This record gives sequence, C-alpha cells and structure tokens, in this order.
Amino acid sequence: MAGRAARLVLLAGAAAVASGSQGDREPVYRDCVLQCEERNCSGGALKHFRSRQPIYMSLAGWTCPDDCKYECMWVTVGLYLQEGHKVPQFHGKWPFSRFLFFQEPASAMASFLNGLASLVMLCRYRTSVPASSPMYHTCVAFAWLSGR
Repeated sequence: MAGRAARLVLLAGAAAVASGSQGDREPVYRDCVLQCEERNCSGGALKHFRSRQPIYMSLAGWTCPDDCKYECMWVTVGLYLQEGHKVPQFHGKWPFSRFLFFQEPASAMASFLNGLASLVMLCRYRTSVPASSPMYHTCVAFAWLSGR
C-alpha cells in the first residue's frame, strides 16, 4: 500500500513538472491566443465568427478558440523564423497548414485508409469464418472497436 502511494505521489509530481511544447510556452503565443479569444470569441464577435466560418469547418468541430490557436501559432512561427530560430512545436505537434478542415491532411488520409483496410478485412473475416466458430463474435467486436 505504501509503495502504491509513493508511486502515485511520484506520478503526480512528474505531471506537475511536465510542461507543454516550446510554442505553447511562448508568451507571444499565449498573449495572442488570449487577446484573440477576448476579441473574437464572445458576444457579437462570436456571432460574426460563426457567420463567416465555412460550414465544413463548423461541422468538423472547429471552434473560435481553435481558430485563435491556429492563427496565433502561425504568428508565433513567423516571429521565430524572422529571428532565425527553428520552428517550435505547438501542443506536441509540428505546425501544418490547414487544408479545408484538415490541419494534417496526410495524417487524416492515412487514418482514413487504415480504417478502410480494417473494414475490408472485417468483411473478409465475416464472409470466410462461420458465425458459429468459437471467438467469432469476440473477433468481430474487437475489430469494430479497434477500427474506430
């Protein structure tokens, strides 16, 4: 019991010491996001943001704060490059330009193809293995859950 408590305290301490990516910690980025959200993400400004936001962006779940983070990420990247520094990561990821509503189109395409391959293999499994086989339903359920 004491060992478990010690591990829990150690884990909590490690989480407290952990910090975000370089870009997240940058005061310019944080100030930009704060000002952008105050200026654009409340009251009439939020209504204006929603009215000019493309429908595909709202359907994909992009919010006003998300848009502020995206825009401020590029402001910060510009300052880093202007000063001759390397491009920092933001939220644990490298900055990518948004295409439609995908910020990482190659990753999104790879995920889609992975899901498609899982679906094809699930269909093959269901047609070639009898439903009365042991573990059939377990395999189908696992394939369905892991493909999501």
